[in-house]
Amino acid sequence: MSMTAQSVWDNCLLFIRDNITKQAYKTWFEPIKAVKLTDNALSIQVPSKFFYEWLEEHYVKLLKVSLTKELGENAKLVYVIRMENTYGNKQPFTEKIPSSNRSNSYKSQDVDAPLKNKNPELRNPFVIPGIRNLEIESQLNPNYNFDNFLEGDSNRLARSAGIAVANKPGGTSFNPLLIFGGVGLGKTHLAHAIGVQIKDKYPDKTVLYISAEKFTQQYIESVKKNNRNDFIHFYQIIDVLIVDDIQLLSGKAGTQDVFFHIFNHLHQNGKQVVLTSDKAPVDMQDIEQRLLSRFKWGLSAELQSPGFETRVSIIKNKLYQDGVEMPEEIVEFLANNIKTNIRELEGAIISLIAHSSYDRKEITLDLAKKIVENYVKHTKREVSIEYIQKVVSDYFQMDVETLQSKTRKRHIVQARQLAMFFAKRLTKASLASIGSQIGQRDHATVLHACKTVDNLSTTDKQFRKYVDDLNKKLTS
Repeated sequence: MSMTAQSVWDNCLLFIRDNITKQAYKTWFEPIKAVKLTDNALSIQVPSKFFYEWLEEHYVKLLKVSLTKELGENAKLVYVIRMENTYGNKQPFTEKIPSSNRSNSYKSQDVDAPLKNKNPELRNPFVIPGIRNLEIESQLNPNYNFDNFLEGDSNRLARSAGIAVANKPGGTSFNPLLIFGGVGLGKTHLAHAIGVQIKDKYPDKTVLYISAEKFTQQYIESVKKNNRNDFIHFYQIIDVLIVDDIQLLSGKAGTQDVFFHIFNHLHQNGKQVVLTSDKAPVDMQDIEQRLLSRFKWGLSAELQSPGFETRVSIIKNKLYQDGVEMPEEIVEFLANNIKTNIRELEGAIISLIAHSSYDRKEITLDLAKKIVENYVKHTKREVSIEYIQKVVSDYFQMDVETLQSKTRKRHIVQARQLAMFFAKRLTKASLASIGSQIGQRDHATVLHACKTVDNLSTTDKQFRKYVDDLNKKLTS
């Protein structure tokens, strides 16, 4: 039977799979493609130069043994590297011979110097040039900790997972831990809390918090100054990397590529990665699939709007920290009237305390009503999914239970699709969360509903009227 590049490589993979961990195989061998077989030389395509160097450094012996089994003692392995620069211009394919055959040198154009940096004092992108400081500052805010991140039904999973990660960074199945949810629900607070507890419990670990926006700026700067390799090496020595608002990498191909390699290195070496996002991985747009798949390796935990009891606890905790007493009826009034997110709730409390102090007035229910009225008036209102279902059900003269039911009757299905459409448009909830709250559907059902509503709005005049009527009811 004649051998092909694919058949030889498939046999090599069978051997390799039996000799490394499942995670290592998935990370470093699944992305490889067999390209061609010439005599006893097998060419394989790898995603980047970093990928090639990692294989050479960690798996060259394994590759040599597996290939020798298939092609004999004179077997050769040729790497084909498809290089892409930050701005999307394709560079030529480059073929390299592994270290076991280094005498053959390069078969095509050379590329820039390898990532290996023999200088242990790597350039730190957080250090201002001219200032001698080799210590890596964590960039953490100690005021954001688990003690003042109160637990409730809306955040229990995320908080518990955060504590597990903080107690055993890199040693749980929550790697990466991705915390997602709408604005002001505590994503950044929880991310800092994880880092703060790790630094407290493991002082020797290198912990770094950074926003995705700042990470992107640093990367662009490293490309301009031609020290991209130092940038990558700096992030590879981090023990716990916390990246806030990871969805901001959307559309940034170069930054995504470099983060992909940093992520792989950290994950492969048992380091912990914590990410936050305003949406679930399934809802992220313009993020490469290979990166999204890695976001799903660990746990994605959603933060939802806090319930009444949690809001009461948040208010009482805030008042305790500020040394302020407030009657129970005022606490309950605030909790009942500001439901959107925690940031707005705390903002209203601060406003109330400030008015009371400046005007030297006692905190009364009337003062609270006045503050809340002004506060809510100047705050963009976000309707809840529960409220949307109620409005849609009333409009079509049915109850919410019917709207959420499994029936396939056309008018009920359309009502349900409209509820999903407006939930996506008017709330910060993920598709998965919307589906879960509207009859235990999955994210694909919600996505289909939104597309159906868009289509029917342009082709069916009566349906367009439904959309316009409901839009006025929900946004007025």
